Amino acid sequence: MSSGAARSYAQKIRSTAQLSKVFRAQELIASSRIQAARQAQAMSVPYAEAITTAVGALVTHNPDIDHALTRPRLDNRRVAVFVLSSDRGMAGSYSGGIIRECEGLLTELGKAQPPKTVDLYVAGRRAVSFYHYRHRELAGEWVYGSDHPTDADAVLITNTLLETFLRSTEEGGVGEVYVVYTKFINLVSQEPKVVRILPLSIVEAEKTAEMEGHGNSFEYPLYDFEPSEKLVLDALLPRYVAARIRSFMLESAASEVAARQRAMHTAVDNSRVMIEKYTRMANAARQSDITQEITEIVSGANALAENSTE
Repeated sequence: MSSGAARSYAQKIRSTAQLSKVFRAQELIASSRIQAARQAQAMSVPYAEAITTAVGALVTHNPDIDHALTRPRLDNRRVAVFVLSSDRGMAGSYSGGIIRECEGLLTELGKAQPPKTVDLYVAGRRAVSFYHYRHRELAGEWVYGSDHPTDADAVLITNTLLETFLRSTEEGGVGEVYVVYTKFINLVSQEPKVVRILPLSIVEAEKTAEMEGHGNSFEYPLYDFEPSEKLVLDALLPRYVAARIRSFMLESAASEVAARQRAMHTAVDNSRVMIEKYTRMANAARQSDITQEITEIVSGANALAENSTE
């Protein structure tokens, strides 16, 4: 090895150390945001549970209700797929997992008999860039700050999906709406999921009273609906869809931040390992240079000694 190799390793050590500082900063930022993301997700649960209970009560006591959001559209083979990805990178395989799940869904829909036509709606710069690069036409796209979605973002997306579902087949409406998102399980585990949200499938079933910690069955309260059940459904079901989409967005946000924190923590650990490796290689290069210099000095001294004896 030469002194040039030692300088090269020193440069690599400095570059890796600088990257390690960036990774560490990103890890600290994600760590500070994960609690806020989880709190936002938890705060949305009571509203979602209340509106789900109201919808369940209405359907349970009136099983013959027919509504545009619950009615299957068997004559329509067009499908809307809404994908929730991230706006920023440095989150490991988070966006890649979502895109793979979406591609699997698209393949499955394409193999249906007869095949279904897909309108793709994408949220998040990473997936938008992925499909733009492949010249895939998007029916809708949003870049809004995927790790901290707002109510306004959820309302805008919900209105777009509801409008395309309620539109007639002749006007380009769809018969089904799917959401591809990431379910937040815990800080180290997040799972890409596919959920069909439209048409709504509300199944009459008993609900376990989990809060009580025992097996008592849950009975839906008996409501009086004014001015009429239909008008209540017209107001309630869109809010129910909006609550579900907002919940998916918040879960995806918490998953993204957790994935980024974990990825940056791993990157910091890997950078330390690389610095140790380059340090050993730089030390070996310096030792080789020293050994070569000593050898040259000894050889020169021996040559002088031989010349003097002659």
